[in-house]
Amino acid sequence: MPNFKAQTTSEQKTSFETSFSTLEDPRRTIKGNYHYPLQEILLLTISAVLSGFKDWTTIQTFGENKLDWLRQFYPYKEGVPSHDVLGKLFKRLDPDMFSQCFADWVNQVSELTEGEVIAIDGKSICGSADSSRPKSAVHIVSAYASDNRVCLRQKVVDTKSNEITAIPKLLELLTIKGCVVTIDAMGCQADISKDIINSEADYVLAVKGNQKELFEQVKKMFTIHKSVNTHESVDIGHGRVETRICQAIDDLTFMDDTAPWAKLQSVVRVQSERYFKKTGKTTNDVRYYISSLHADAKRLNEIVRQHWAVENNLHWSLDVIFKEDSSLKKKDYSAINFNIINKVALAILEKDNSIKASKPRKMTKAALNDEYRTKLLKG
Repeated sequence: MPNFKAQTTSEQKTSFETSFSTLEDPRRTIKGNYHYPLQEILLLTISAVLSGFKDWTTIQTFGENKLDWLRQFYPYKEGVPSHDVLGKLFKRLDPDMFSQCFADWVNQVSELTEGEVIAIDGKSICGSADSSRPKSAVHIVSAYASDNRVCLRQKVVDTKSNEITAIPKLLELLTIKGCVVTIDAMGCQADISKDIINSEADYVLAVKGNQKELFEQVKKMFTIHKSVNTHESVDIGHGRVETRICQAIDDLTFMDDTAPWAKLQSVVRVQSERYFKKTGKTTNDVRYYISSLHADAKRLNEIVRQHWAVENNLHWSLDVIFKEDSSLKKKDYSAINFNIINKVALAILEKDNSIKASKPRKMTKAALNDEYRTKLLKG
């Protein structure tokens, strides 16, 4: 985790300082002096967000009240910056460079395991839309490591429809040898399957109507083959009981036109039934997938379930815990850069095992307890 210390010699630099030391301060292009070093602003912002503060004004207030604590790490000779200074800096900070620094830090604090599921999915930051200008909400495609519970990298696109072009660029930025990449139907493209295989990884891609011919072919396989590899799982929690039956077929003899899909080994069907205790209602769903993995239904059932970690752990946390969609950071790169700050804070909270508590409770404790906040930052 980011390990801030007061020492500043190169030999004593911490993983966080090393990772973000190449980040270019956009204020260097402005004539005149500026009073607040970039590293001080980053520490202030991450510490405040870890403590549950979500806008520039409350981040400033946090800094003013925790100035003595902040000075354990950096001098803060001029105190803490105003909310205007914070807003102006983050709206101009290069998000691509910031994202690269974030990725460098993630690589230092996380290690991908063999077979780890890397779920790729997009999310719009609703609050970033501005009706007064010809600008839609910022849409970010993220790669999420399900076991490490950390976002590895992200790519910004203009609209959700541009995810198809963003995913190959995102894959180029990742080192995913030995992992399994999962993508929803938007990313079910032959070229993307080749990119994944060329990265020495495997894939499980959702198939829907956007690939109509493939969709029909996959469904057909489950009417032809009566003997398939099957696995059933039952999950109970959050007031519901979910039964998932995964079936997989690796005999693709009667499947037409498999050539475009790199190393296609199996087709998959997952039937799920959800019973809601409160209402007594039951819903049913059927999903289809193609995969470069063999037809191991138990493993494939786990992989499909793990894909939803990007929704349940990453996107849900950003929306519900960090209130990202209700944020009104609209100027230039503000929303993109704050998304990265939120992901840093989320990764820190995920990695902390010192107390058994929800992320909101950890954030409350970080706000109230200087020692615990220090522990989070030092990992």
